Amino acid sequence: MAKIEPTVTPPAPAEAPAVTPPPAFGQTGAAPTPAAPALVVGSAAPAAAESAKPDPRQLDQLSRIEEKAARIEEKFARYEAVLTRAEASLERSAHKVDAAAGTMDFASIRGEIATLRGRIDATPRTGTLFMTAIVTAVLTVLLTILVLKFGVPGLFGGLLP
Repeated sequence: MAKIEPTVTPPAPAEAPAVTPPPAFGQTGAAPTPAAPALVVGSAAPAAAESAKPDPRQLDQLSRIEEKAARIEEKFARYEAVLTRAEASLERSAHKVDAAAGTMDFASIRGEIATLRGRIDATPRTGTLFMTAIVTAVLTVLLTILVLKFGVPGLFGGLLP
């Protein structure tokens, strides 16, 4: 439920009594004409004293505004503290990463990469693989023909005449 705040407008001043103007030149005690403005009798000092006297409602609302401003300032200070801690943490992390990158042994990494490149270069290429496949196929066919013609000694005799 929303809290309704009182307004800060000053209270309406009490109406001062109207005084009839004195008769104009040539008139005798006649009633004032309706078009003639009425004069307000009163001094400016009491009005200034009333305006200088603080209104309790205004002071109450002013104190609530000050309390809200103080709460907003406290929230801002908390957020600022959190952001400052986060910034400090990021700075520490950046320094750690920088230090770790500076202490890495790039020479040993280069040596490992050179060893790996040498092993890759030692693997057979496509031509070698095709030659090995052809030689294997030819030898397999020759051995199969020899086994079928002469058999395997001790197991079976030759199957081809």
